Amino acid sequence: MTEAPSAPGVPTPGPERSNSEPVCYAALDLGTNNCRLLIATPQGAGFRVVEAYSRIVRLGEGLGQSGRLSEAAMERAMAALKISAEKVRRRRVVRLRAIATQACRMAQNGPEFLERVFAETGLRLQIIAPQEEARLSVAGCLNLIDRAADAALVLDVGGGSTELSWVELRGAPSSGMPPLKAWLSIPIGVVSLAERFPEGETATGVWFRAMVDTVKAEIGAFRRADSLRPVFDADRAHLIGTSGAITSLAGLHLNLPRYDRARVDGIWMTRDECDAAAGRLLVLNARERANQPCIGPDRADLVLAGAAILQAVQELWPCSRVRVADRGLREGILLSLMSDRGGRKRRRRGGRSAVAPMAAQ
Repeated sequence: MTEAPSAPGVPTPGPERSNSEPVCYAALDLGTNNCRLLIATPQGAGFRVVEAYSRIVRLGEGLGQSGRLSEAAMERAMAALKISAEKVRRRRVVRLRAIATQACRMAQNGPEFLERVFAETGLRLQIIAPQEEARLSVAGCLNLIDRAADAALVLDVGGGSTELSWVELRGAPSSGMPPLKAWLSIPIGVVSLAERFPEGETATGVWFRAMVDTVKAEIGAFRRADSLRPVFDADRAHLIGTSGAITSLAGLHLNLPRYDRARVDGIWMTRDECDAAAGRLLVLNARERANQPCIGPDRADLVLAGAAILQAVQELWPCSRVRVADRGLREGILLSLMSDRGGRKRRRRGGRSAVAPMAAQ
């Protein structure tokens, strides 16, 4: 008998699962710019992806001015969520965690929209706090941390917020979650920054610099990670960048004819290479950026805002090495769900349900 019906947040499943079918877990992330779904089965200490889905929905479009999610934005998100719910049903997912981030945190009608999502799709999304968002991003990038370094800074650039997590590696175990020395969330992402600084006919260095300085002002006042500054100044730390804008910069740097996650995820770039990729974009107008195979029309007006956030962080926390991550929140959620499956099986033998409410996690 399928376990999915006992898990609130998992839409009503399709036909029952056969004993030979692999057990599927799912993570859904509804952000300010994207709706992303990842479905996977456990494999060793990690997992094997069986289906991935991503759609740019721009849920936070205009939110900074109105304080509310617009009807058009909610309709775009709802369309993507209905597709996601159908994929969850078709794969007969037994455990799902679905989260919402900055746009729903900020919007006056965010909770109301999530109630509508549940009514129309069966998906129960939970608005998570910025601290948990930062922790999950680090968990999803664990395999990309260079344990030979003394520290790492995980930079998760979203549509409406940016999370920074300083990880101390000196004396940390060689595997597993290293200590988080400090974390910071700022209410600036690629969508909110691009809306705050409209590009105009052409991108200019002055316009780009204004974005960089705005982000630096938000981050620069943060002092809780200052004990790690000597490590960064001595170049004994590295940066991990996870966002669509950063992976687009990496694809441009590699001159890929089309975006290829296998070639982008995990590559190292120098700071100079990051700056050079941003410089290449600055001489292009929005239409020309849209024609770049690793950017496209959906990111053409946002990628430079992402590059500005990356540059601001690099100026404040200098790292000669940047590791590009096409992973993050969803992977962190999946690993968290799967790490608990042993304990859940033991509870089931004791006569209790093997599946807990997703919204409560």
